Amino acid sequence: MAIRADLHIHTTASDGTWTPAELIEEAQRCGIGLLAVTDHDSVANVAEAGRLAAQAGIGFLPGAEICSTKGDLSFHILGYGIDITNKPLVELMRHNEDLLEQKDVDSIRLLAREGWAVDEAEFARYTYDRRRGGWRALAYLIDKGLCTGVNDFFQRIFTPEHDLGFPTFPAISEVIAAIHGAGGVALCAHAASGFHGPGLEQVMDLLRVESFDGFECYHSNHSEEGTQRLLLHCRKHKLLISGGSDCHGAFVPGRHLGEPYVDTEMLKLPFIDRL
Repeated sequence: MAIRADLHIHTTASDGTWTPAELIEEAQRCGIGLLAVTDHDSVANVAEAGRLAAQAGIGFLPGAEICSTKGDLSFHILGYGIDITNKPLVELMRHNEDLLEQKDVDSIRLLAREGWAVDEAEFARYTYDRRRGGWRALAYLIDKGLCTGVNDFFQRIFTPEHDLGFPTFPAISEVIAAIHGAGGVALCAHAASGFHGPGLEQVMDLLRVESFDGFECYHSNHSEEGTQRLLLHCRKHKLLISGGSDCHGAFVPGRHLGEPYVDTEMLKLPFIDRL
């Protein structure tokens, strides 16, 4: 029997607004029978979410969404079925978290030099409630009245015009190797979304030489055409198929748990039959 699934969810361990308990409560409300917590470069909430999911009778896959870089583009790689205590994988994710934390500091420094009403010393002392979602520099800019939210941040502030961009993360091959070393499978996240810039066909050309185990075919920012293109590619090359909402709780407008609809008959992952 098909089970409704959502295999791309963020919590307070990265930039989501839900604690593990709040996520499981929402999953029960939405009728989700299988989920994965895939925080950015973190597994801090995976064990607790898994424990609560088991108590609620919900299937659970340990996961993470790990940043990588190819050329001048950033790619997110979903690792499923990973050993969350695997030292090389944990160290790689900590490296990425350090890069992102430094990017916050660098971003405020650059904006201060441009004359924005920000202060580096003030930012060094600044803390925020992780349940707001997002990250420290974004929360700081919102509290200073300089930014209205995540969409405004990426459209108006975190742009080449301000000399701002993502850090250079480890190569795709390095991330995939770390996921495999932790017993997991590596799938490219949201390849048909606007996140990557040049469009799906160019992205697929860029990724042709990378040894992904599969692709996230179903995603809240995919068009039907993009979804079908990815499904065709995965079926042709016998690759794994995942899908999820990329929900961040209340942080990212328009993303909701369980949307798009995905169930276990639509997925192809080695762990599902064992749950």
